[in-house]
Order: sequence, then structure tokens, then C-alpha cells
Amino acid sequence: MTQFFDVPVGGRRIAAVCAAVLPLAVVGTEAAETGSVSMTAAWTLSGALLLASLAVRRDRFAAVAAAGVATSCLATGLTVWAAARPETTFGLVEAGALLLVSVRAVRRCPALWATALTVAVVIALTVIPLRLPASEYTPLLPFVVPSFWAATVLAAALGLYLRLLDRYRAQQHAVSLQKQRLDYARELHDFVGHHVTAIIAQTKAVRYATAAGMPPSAEELDGMLAAVEEAGAQAMQSMRSMVTMLRAPLDGPATAVGASGEALAELRMLTDQFAAAGPATTLTLDPRLATDLLPLDIATTVQHIVRESLTNIRKHAGHAKAVTVDVRLDGNTTDPAVLVSVTNDNPDTDPTSNPEPSPRTGYGLVGLAERAALVGGTFHAGAVEGVGWLVEARIPLPGPLPSAEDRTETATLDA
Repeated sequence: MTQFFDVPVGGRRIAAVCAAVLPLAVVGTEAAETGSVSMTAAWTLSGALLLASLAVRRDRFAAVAAAGVATSCLATGLTVWAAARPETTFGLVEAGALLLVSVRAVRRCPALWATALTVAVVIALTVIPLRLPASEYTPLLPFVVPSFWAATVLAAALGLYLRLLDRYRAQQHAVSLQKQRLDYARELHDFVGHHVTAIIAQTKAVRYATAAGMPPSAEELDGMLAAVEEAGAQAMQSMRSMVTMLRAPLDGPATAVGASGEALAELRMLTDQFAAAGPATTLTLDPRLATDLLPLDIATTVQHIVRESLTNIRKHAGHAKAVTVDVRLDGNTTDPAVLVSVTNDNPDTDPTSNPEPSPRTGYGLVGLAERAALVGGTFHAGAVEGVGWLVEARIPLPGPLPSAEDRTETATLDA
């Protein structure tokens, strides 16, 4: 079916011309029944203007439609004044075009223009049967005119429905764009911000040590620069992945992603990298989560929460001595959830209070709360007496946990 409608531009233009010629030919045929050259020209002009108003651009519709309706009323007046009148038609195609003008006016025009054009259409449809011979007025007018009024009401209702549908689609499009912007902002903040923060921390360490009169040795400086180089390369890789996702076609295949077990396995790499240039870090991962038990979106959310929490510790808790990352299953087997907690022993870790001047801060916690909410979870961050600063998220799983026998059977089938 898609290939059927996949017509080249030239073919579409030919189809559009054919679609326009057919109603124009019918309008000319109806106009020729008047038997008068002047009346034929007037009928053809009014019908052509009304048909053209249905095809012109939106910014030109009101002017062309107003000209078409006025010309239709003028053609009716000239027909009533002239002796030549058609015997069998008063312009059925033109009447249909008037109804379609009402639909488009209500759908596309501002309220004032839509009302004015609809009233003008009602007037034009009311008088258009007068083009017939006077002997036809008595049997036709009591039936035709009320029918045209009812048809105009239905046309206006259809236009209003399409107008509301267009507004709903525009709102949905705006919501979709806003969601995409938030997703991209979170990705940039979580991935690139994490690596850039590591670069800043390494650079500050060199500067502070040098300012204190204890410059690092050549070996130490080489190690620090190697860490900066690695963080920069990771930041570039994250940026390249983001650009690739942005440049991917909307109707193309989704970007391949790893299994949830791989996403959780990266937590070990994150904590090891953090501990290499920061405080001692302990990772506790529930062994039941080592397999691909979690849905991928939940596993990715867990990874983002841990990454952003470690980034905040590096930025705002420079005096922290110990960091604990704990990811475990919570609740019972019928109503399970994943509990993620990241703590450090510095209770003054507050990402929303940045000592350095900044126009706005606190995007990290906002992004984490949004990520947890997207998968139906809850999020909390704050100081806990006797513990330090705690970042915690509880994300419910979509269904009950599989039993040990089910997991063993699944692993056997996969093998």
C-alpha cells in the first residue's frame, strides 16, 4: 500500500491537474446550459474561484473564497436579471464548492473570518436556486433552501471538528517535542556532564597540589593527564552517540541497545572509575539482578541514577571519604521493586547549592526524579543523620519475579 502511494512529484502534479480539470469541466457544462455567452462566463468564473479557494495556500484562502462567494451571488443576480436561464441545473458543483468553502473557513480561518464567510455561504446558497426558471420556484425552493441551510450547519460542524482535531494534534506534537528536549537534556547532563566533571576534578587536583607547593611528579602528572584524556575520549564518545541518535531518521530502525544485564554490569566500571580519582567506593549488587531479569528501561534508569549520583558527589562532596552504592530487589515476589541507593559520608552534599556562580543549578536531581517517574518509581535525595547524603529511588517491576526453577529452565533453553 505504501508503494502504491509512493508517486514521483511529476506524477502527483499530473494527478492534481486531472483532479482540477474534472470539476472545472462539469462547471463549464452546467454553465453552458444557460445558452448565453456572458452567463456561461459568469458561472464558470464563480465556480472556478470557489474551486480555486479550496486548493490555494492558507494565507490566500480568505481572499479567494470571499471573491468566489461574491462572484457566485453576482452570477445569480445576473442570471435572474437576464432572460437566459438553464432548464435543469442551478450549479450543483458550485453549491458543493460553497459547502466545502464553509468547512475550510471554519477549520482554518480566525473566528471573525470564519463567521463572515459562513454567513456569506448561507446567503449564496439561499439565492442560488433562483437561477432556475421562475416556474420551478414553487416546487423546489421550499425543499432545496432548507436542505442547503441544514447542509451548511453540518459543514460548519465538520469544520469545527477538524479545527479541534488540528489543535489536539498540534498540542500532542508540542508535548512530543518537549519530551524529546527533556530526554536529550537528561542524556547530555548524565553522560557528557559525568565525563566533563571528571576532567574538571582532575585538573583542579593538579592546580591545588601545585598551588600548595607540592607539584606532582612526572609519573603522577602523566597518570592524571591520562585520566583526563580518558574522560575526554569518553565524553566525545557520548557526544558522538547523542549526535548519531539525533541524526537517525524518525522512521528508521531503533538504535540497538544491550541487554539489561550489560547495563547493570557497567555499574562496576562506573564505581571503579570513580574510586580511582575519588573516595573509596563500595558497590553492592543483588546477585538476582546479575542476569537479564530487569526490563531494559528500568536497568538503564538504575544506571543513570548511579552515574548522576557519583557525578554530584565529585562536584559537591569533595570532603567525602566513603561512598556506598547499593542496588537490590525490594518487596516480595508478587510485588517486587528495585531499590537503588547511593550514600556518601558528607551530609553537606547538596547539588542544588553550588558555591560557584551559575544562572541555574539542580538539573541533575530534577532529571533523576523525571527518569524515576517515567518508569513508575519514586525518588528522594537529602541528608540523613548518622549516614550522610542519601540518593534513593524505588522502581516497581512490571510483574512478579520468576521462580528459581523458571530461571533455570530459561537459561537451559537459551543455551
